[in-house]
Amino acid sequence: MNSLPSSAPALASRPMQWRSLEFVLGALLTGLMLALVLLSVWLFPDRGSLMDLSARLTEPFLTWAHPLGTDPLGRDVLARVLVGGRISLMVGFVSVLGASALGIVIGLIAGYYRGFWDMLLMRCVDVQLALPFILVALTFISILGGGLGNIILFMMVAQWVQYARLVRGMVLSVREREFVQAARAFGVRDLAMIRHHILPNVLGPVIILMTLNVANNILLESSLTFLGLGVDPLIPSWGGMLADGRTYMQTAWWVSVFPGVAIMLTVLGLNLLGDWLRDRIDPTGKL
Repeated sequence: MNSLPSSAPALASRPMQWRSLEFVLGALLTGLMLALVLLSVWLFPDRGSLMDLSARLTEPFLTWAHPLGTDPLGRDVLARVLVGGRISLMVGFVSVLGASALGIVIGLIAGYYRGFWDMLLMRCVDVQLALPFILVALTFISILGGGLGNIILFMMVAQWVQYARLVRGMVLSVREREFVQAARAFGVRDLAMIRHHILPNVLGPVIILMTLNVANNILLESSLTFLGLGVDPLIPSWGGMLADGRTYMQTAWWVSVFPGVAIMLTVLGLNLLGDWLRDRIDPTGKL
């Protein structure tokens, strides 16, 4: 009879231990990749562009000069992976910040004021969600062209709807709570109401979505660059390296494998942090 109560704490501690492990692994992977990418400017002043045709397609783990081997032009794979990470991480973080800022503003307006603004903005959201993503990408890039700035702009335009719908739904719930009604009774203005009472109560789920979307946008940038719709091929990026090495998979697998591993580790770390953050903000899983 005494064994049941004693086993309950052990069972309850397992989810907590796993959540802590999620945070440790996520923070370790993300922090390590960020540190290496940020230090790449000092570690590799040539930014991975130095070519040595005499050392082309050197296999990895054979020399200290090229620990991860070289590509078909004799460029160091390690240098290009770390330098290329700056582009991929920049696209991921900047596009998420821009899309979330736009989506939060639109969601707050639609959810707080309701009526005409809610109907107009949400119909725009419905129209954009109905458009095929790849068709929008092809149209956008064919009109404005590729390049780093246009890729970031496209991701902002394509993803603000996620934040707008999430924020609107939470505002509709928060605006009916007692503390908001009390503030309204005291004559608090709309802008102050949104800034001090509404916005702080909807940021939790938004931060979780931002964390997960950074990982998603890194994959998206890599996919678009792999298809030739992303950044300039002359600029090192993980997707560009995957595209460059696809014809050498049988003879020089390391040209594509190591950028793929960098993408996998970065996305895994960000996803683990996002899952941990979701559990910390709402352990019941109601978000």
